[in-house]
Amino acid sequence: MSPTVSVIVPSYNDAAMLEQCLDALARQSRPADELIVVDNGSSDSTVEVARRFGARVVAEAKRGIPQATAAGFDAATGEVLGRLDADSVPPGDWVERVERAFAREPDLDVLSGPGRFYGGSEFIHWFAETLYMPMYYNFVAWLLGHDVVFGSNFAIRREAWRELRPRFHRDRRDVHDDLDLTMNLVPGMGVRFDRSLVVGVSARPFESWPRAWRGAHMAFITAAVNHREESLVERRRAWIASRGAGDVSLGFVRGR
Repeated sequence: MSPTVSVIVPSYNDAAMLEQCLDALARQSRPADELIVVDNGSSDSTVEVARRFGARVVAEAKRGIPQATAAGFDAATGEVLGRLDADSVPPGDWVERVERAFAREPDLDVLSGPGRFYGGSEFIHWFAETLYMPMYYNFVAWLLGHDVVFGSNFAIRREAWRELRPRFHRDRRDVHDDLDLTMNLVPGMGVRFDRSLVVGVSARPFESWPRAWRGAHMAFITAAVNHREESLVERRRAWIASRGAGDVSLGFVRGR
């Protein structure tokens, strides 16, 4: 039986990008059962844009993507919770593919995919798609022993979110929500990074060195916060053990 799908889009003063995202969602071959826009204290027309596209608006006054993401997930009613950013542009079959994957794979808890960057220069596109993203979904995945979650393009079962919710650092503005979620996945959960599940994503984070540095600094903080709670070695060891593999020092074990 096919699961119901909620799509959650956090937004802060990003009305123009949000309109583009919601327009793409309005053209899906399989519409979402529920569309939620989390208004993170915007002063622009974010709320008006969301309502024009028939989205349910959830207000989250505490600023930050982790806070907005958690608020949207908590409010959603679907069996599967899709997550896009306001600047994400999903292809026309994105919701359909998400629904089909979770319907066909009962052990799948989290599904994610990469971004194809738009805007910016050719060098920025090369850097983002050739170095930045592969570093995340190859090296970080190897380091942790399981596939990663990319915040601009993923979906999670509602039951899995409820299990992860207490582990998620929703009260910190200085962490990346996707890396934080990735690091706190429970060993043995079914997580899969599908490289063919691509969405358009703005190249804005790479358009200036200060902005790119801020993103890298947040990644370091996210890793440090989680490492203090449980070392990366122990996390990887637990994941490898959950797969029934003996050697925890070599080899990347992909999620189910």
